[in-house]
Amino acid sequence: MLKAMLMMLVLGGLVGLVLGFASKKFHVEPDHREEELLALLPGYNCGGCGYPGCSGMAAALADGSGDIAKCKPSKPEAKEAVKQYLLDHPKEA
Repeated sequence: MLKAMLMMLVLGGLVGLVLGFASKKFHVEPDHREEELLALLPGYNCGGCGYPGCSGMAAALADGSGDIAKCKPSKPEAKEAVKQYLLDHPKEA
């Protein structure tokens, strides 16, 4: 019984070290523009743009593959605000 507990303790420690190393090595900084673009969108999550919701549209706009013109419920002023935001905050390389 003591041998099994010691083995689980050592195994848990090793797995913890490997996971800690992997989290540092493979860390990806999120694109904060998605959150800001999501705030500019109407928030209806209607799917009229072809994305599952406004968060999908915000992610597409942030990576450059989306088109704000596809957002049907968004008012023209909001569409212009999104276009201006994308011009002011270009995607970082």
